[in-house]
Amino acid sequence: MKTIAGIILIISFFSCANEANKEQVATTKSNLNEYFGDTINSEGAITTSEFLSKIKEVDSLEVKLEAKISEVCQKKGCWMDLDLENGETMTVRFKDYGFFVPKNADGRIAIVKGWAKKDTTTVELLRHYAEDAGKSKEEVEAITEPEIGYSFEAHGVIIKP
Repeated sequence: MKTIAGIILIISFFSCANEANKEQVATTKSNLNEYFGDTINSEGAITTSEFLSKIKEVDSLEVKLEAKISEVCQKKGCWMDLDLENGETMTVRFKDYGFFVPKNADGRIAIVKGWAKKDTTTVELLRHYAEDAGKSKEEVEAITEPEIGYSFEAHGVIIKP
């Protein structure tokens, strides 16, 4: 009986020690940049105001952009919206649906590298995004007109802590 109690005590001790290590690793990771897709760095990333100035002159633009994440797909992390700091957002999708970002990344700063373009987002796609974002049925049905704005296909993403 003492042997069984001793074994249970030892197992409990190691279980607690293991949990502490997991928490430490998770805390450490949250203080580091997170990388998704192609390997990129932050060198040469432009601001949203620089981006808006450049995209006015062309229909599409290969760019590395730094911006705040305003919203992330809550189903898989398969898209995110970046705040363009002019009252608009830009939806970022990921090349070939090849990677996703954390669903809790909103509010953090991202560096995205890829192609930005001016486009019209259909009502159907806007409703899909609204559903993915967890909007109510009424909010989804209130979307009745296409939206003209910017979209981005990212090849690589860095999310800062």
